[in-house]
Amino acid sequence: MTLRTMCCAVALALVPVASLAMGCSSRGHEQTQSCAPGMQWDAASQTCVEVINS
Repeated sequence: MTLRTMCCAVALALVPVASLAMGCSSRGHEQTQSCAPGMQWDAASQTCVEVINS
């Protein structure tokens, strides 16, 4: 193997490690929102709203 081939192989082997170090940000900013009991997440307003049972 030449030096260039070895360097490329090492660089390609480290790419997954670098992406894992970035965390979940590479998949977008979706995360599970939890609200207090009696509250529910409202995606439109991006806040927790009170659940009203009629």
